[in-house]
Amino acid sequence: MVKFSNLNRQHLYDGLTSETLDVLIIGGGITGAGIALDAASRGLKAGVVEMQDFAAGTSSRSTKLIHGGLRYLQQFEIAMVAEVGRERAIVYENGPHITKPEWMLLPFYKEGSLGSLSTNVGLRMYDFLAKVKKRERRTMLSAKEALEKEPLLKREQLKGAGFYVEYKTDDARLTVEVIKKAVEYGAKAINYAKLIELLYDENGKVNGAVIEDQVNGEQYNIRAKKVINATGPWVDSIREMDGSKQGKTLHLTKGIHLVFDTKRFPLSQAIYFDLKDGRMVFAIPRGGKTYLGTTDTSYTGDIAHPIATKADREYLVDAANSLFPSLKLELEDVESSWAGIRPLIEEEGKSPDEISRKDEIFVADSGLISIAGGKLTGYRKMAEQIIDLVCKQIKADDGILYSESETINIPISGGDVGGAKGFKKFKAEQLTNAIDIRIDAHQAVEIIDRYGTNVEKVLQRYQELHNEAMEARIDPLLFAELRYTLEEECVYKPEDFFVRRTGALYFNIELVEEYLRPVSAYLSKVLHWNSEEEAYYIREFQQIIKEAKYPIT
Repeated sequence: MVKFSNLNRQHLYDGLTSETLDVLIIGGGITGAGIALDAASRGLKAGVVEMQDFAAGTSSRSTKLIHGGLRYLQQFEIAMVAEVGRERAIVYENGPHITKPEWMLLPFYKEGSLGSLSTNVGLRMYDFLAKVKKRERRTMLSAKEALEKEPLLKREQLKGAGFYVEYKTDDARLTVEVIKKAVEYGAKAINYAKLIELLYDENGKVNGAVIEDQVNGEQYNIRAKKVINATGPWVDSIREMDGSKQGKTLHLTKGIHLVFDTKRFPLSQAIYFDLKDGRMVFAIPRGGKTYLGTTDTSYTGDIAHPIATKADREYLVDAANSLFPSLKLELEDVESSWAGIRPLIEEEGKSPDEISRKDEIFVADSGLISIAGGKLTGYRKMAEQIIDLVCKQIKADDGILYSESETINIPISGGDVGGAKGFKKFKAEQLTNAIDIRIDAHQAVEIIDRYGTNVEKVLQRYQELHNEAMEARIDPLLFAELRYTLEEECVYKPEDFFVRRTGALYFNIELVEEYLRPVSAYLSKVLHWNSEEEAYYIREFQQIIKEAKYPIT
């Protein structure tokens, strides 16, 4: 089997073009990845093409929570809360390295929109609808108890808090782990491969696509019985290409997040709090940092390149100072940031934060299947629904019968450890192994959580490639990660590695600035870039770093 690697992109294209696929998925975010896994695990020949890197769009720019949608109770989205709450537990058990329980404090104040009764009732309903485990069900805290959990909270008019569990994740790595599992089942996938044109048969039915390689400009025809448009914010663009954009359309909104060093924002407890304008904001400690978000504003700019403006940042800094007044945070305290686009289904007369996060499937007369809306938490169920539809169509067309979805019981890549309980034991064993080969305990925990069972491959490279790392002037553990992600996670550009495989741009920006050039030089060497390409990719990523660090007016 060809490895999931850009070290030989032609092999990846050969896999996509050598035969007619059952299903071609346009879009390599979490939705496309989930669809590929569901399809391939049922035995369908599946292909995925992504014009950027996997998860480069919305799927690496969320609040990084697999949450049960507590806020949607306020909008009476009862069925959504019930479904994503149950899905949350499935995502956790199938990938316990990448998803972790996080106790969340929900404070309420005398003048706030939340009260003791409404918070208690809301959290109780949440527990019931989401079928929350007994040990993770909400408790109600007094003001004194809330301050013991988080001393930074504003004390004036504090009445108490709800205390409940959400699940934190790394959204980009979740996407990559899902798509790697799909590849294990036989799916073919490639990044930096852009849809140029849809192909049709003599009856006007879509039966493939023309794909342009974004590295060398070559074009490939990929044939497929069914084509799925899972492009997130670009869904309507593909529907326009197909001539089938009608009825419901997308409403794009932008959300941003800010990252602070723990020394400047020493949050010890994850918080979910309401603002005077009715918005809800998360503040979450993570790996020596605290991040804050999100905003929710209508967006009409460049879909591929949303930016956190100065006004966006000021809004969130003011929000933080309203709840944590002793901090007196300023814009200059922001270390990094990210901005993302949410593709929601348009609902006339509703503001961005009121629009439903439901997913919806559109089937065009051409046969093009598009899926829009939805949430990170619900990716598996969305995929199941899409492939149920595809299997029904293929049965009608060709008489071929495929099995029902099995992804509810399929661990994602790195997660095959016997669920959350098994991962706890696995983590302890791997921590001992890592310390034995002189890896710092903090770093060891970080990489075990990042790669799950695949950490063994990283540790093997760490032991075997010391000399090569020294020659490349890259920290040996970072080099082991680079080699693993290059050889088995389809890394191509430095931003793929520093943003979506390791999250370093957001949570360790100093490391990015230290190693950008040596990492780029190594990638240039093994991927055979010329000097102009190397310089271009460095400049491109330097601009991304600049935008993450400094507000744009």
